[in-house]
Amino acid sequence: MSAAVLPPEPGRAPRTGGLPAADYYGVERRLSERERAKLAQLRAFLAAEVAPHAVGWWEREEFPHALLPRLAELGLSTPHRHGYSRLFTGLVIAELTRVDTSIATFFMVHHDLFVEALYEFGTPDQRERHLADATALRTTGAFALTEPDHGSDVARGLATTCRREGDTWVLDGAKRWIGNGTFADHLLVWAREAAPAPHAGGAAAGGSGAHDGGVPGAVRGFIVAGDAPGLTRTRIEHKTALRTVQNADLVLDGVRVPEEDRFPAISSFEDTRTMLLGSRLLVAWQAVGQQLAAFDLARAYAVEREQFGRPLARFQLVQAQLTQMLGNATASMAMLAELAALQEEGEATMARVALAKAWVSARMRETVALGRGILGGNGILADRGMAKVFADAEAIYTYEGTFEVNSLIVGRDVTGVSAIV
Repeated sequence: MSAAVLPPEPGRAPRTGGLPAADYYGVERRLSERERAKLAQLRAFLAAEVAPHAVGWWEREEFPHALLPRLAELGLSTPHRHGYSRLFTGLVIAELTRVDTSIATFFMVHHDLFVEALYEFGTPDQRERHLADATALRTTGAFALTEPDHGSDVARGLATTCRREGDTWVLDGAKRWIGNGTFADHLLVWAREAAPAPHAGGAAAGGSGAHDGGVPGAVRGFIVAGDAPGLTRTRIEHKTALRTVQNADLVLDGVRVPEEDRFPAISSFEDTRTMLLGSRLLVAWQAVGQQLAAFDLARAYAVEREQFGRPLARFQLVQAQLTQMLGNATASMAMLAELAALQEEGEATMARVALAKAWVSARMRETVALGRGILGGNGILADRGMAKVFADAEAIYTYEGTFEVNSLIVGRDVTGVSAIV
């Protein structure tokens, strides 16, 4: 989808095919030599293994399972756990998205939610049983939080329940929009603890306290096998965005999970927010990747496409539109590069992340719309790439906190007054 990036000249941004790259201010120059080499390896992989096929997968709603072993060979699972910077992690997500938003979304759900949860909350036994296979993509994971009736308000409305019966937990409820949900080997399922069944003997039968269960209302997290009895998984169809991602409706009807598959470190929704902060920030990086993709496609088209006897790039209005797109993308990258530095310092609060996700996704919406317009009628053809970029942007604008909810999180932080009911 995008041309190879040439090494930057001293004091200048990287250049693509003789023209400046979409990273106009050279944010990548802040990476270490090791990180730049790994990013180049990722770009080469995406150009060879993903770019030629991404539109086809998207049109057919087909997930490329055969790609996973080769993707795992890049060694990019949870980069910050292996000595890479937060800026590098963000640029990895942006670059994945630049070529295919769906593959980037799979990558984030599996590595930055499921695998990261094993690091953050898993017991030594859980890590021993799951981490190696999950990191190498021999097994896949999903993050099951959102429900049919609870999306933005799931913190208060979490309706899936769990109750302890001896050394087993029984889960009942439903989940919706679960990425990787149709095929994941393991699902991290979030549920609210219900009062124990009378015959279970209450807390005395299963322990007490936040770490042992027996606290009605507490939020719990479980590793649920994808083939667990009582679990039904149904693919969500008719999507107009992220069509390669296999989103699922889940129904849990008396699903029994052994105590050894509960995350004992999870006891409240605040633990969920720990995961959501990181993933919301990476979705903001996806919004950067979408803008880079739109700029790549629109500029190439403007240079090559002729109307009225000259290339579109010769028209002043087209140049103004490309400049606006580049400005949006550059400002978005700069904002997230600064937030990556705050993340390294432990200062990336949810409000700061919410501001980035809201603002960058709004800029993305404008950028992809301008790009689609530059392609004219060809901009609605999936095989030209821009229609896919345009459609996928709508999913990014909505998930990991809608624009409105993220705006209210920031508003609450800067005024001290909550407008969220």
